[in-house]
Amino acid sequence: MAKIHKEITVKGRVQGVCFRASTKHMADKLGIAGQVRNLPDGSVWIAAESEEPAMETFIAWCRQGPPQAQVTGLQLIEAPLQYYKGFEVVR
Repeated sequence: MAKIHKEITVKGRVQGVCFRASTKHMADKLGIAGQVRNLPDGSVWIAAESEEPAMETFIAWCRQGPPQAQVTGLQLIEAPLQYYKGFEVVR
């Protein structure tokens, strides 16, 4: 099955609630490669690469986030593969 690349911007109360650490935990669990970082506007940006079924599960998780988060919206963009080796939190 072919891998796909998604860029996900998560809006809402998503900084200061362990969102990046939780995202890495979920990505590692699902075998997703990529990275996550906070954006200056208070949202979180994720680059994710995996096969479709894992990606669907991951996106569904992103709509909720960790318990303290309050996700108000998700922006999804399909982009070319970057061939990430693992998943990292960018500070």
